[in-house]
Amino acid sequence: MAWFVLFVAGVLEVVWSLGLKYTEGFERPVPSVITGVAIVASMGLLAHATRTLPIGTAYAVWVAIGVVGATIGGTVLFGEAMPPRRLAFLVLLIVSIVGLKLTAAP
Repeated sequence: MAWFVLFVAGVLEVVWSLGLKYTEGFERPVPSVITGVAIVASMGLLAHATRTLPIGTAYAVWVAIGVVGATIGGTVLFGEAMPPRRLAFLVLLIVSIVGLKLTAAP
């Protein structure tokens, strides 16, 4: 269950990181509220997951989900570049996430 909670926390990190672009410096109320709620929920779920998962593993996986999601989201939503080397390093990050999952306790 902790891994599922951590995954949801990571997805919410993607939501808030991409949401920052939509807030326009927190001047747009609706995107700002959505982003704020996603930040709080993401951190809360991360904290919950660390009750049973090692903090280093949980934090690394949470950040990695956010990095991969925000990078792909930035490409899809905002037309940001995705050169082959960037994609290769994202693949390495995903391999690292899988490795952390496979070597972690609970």
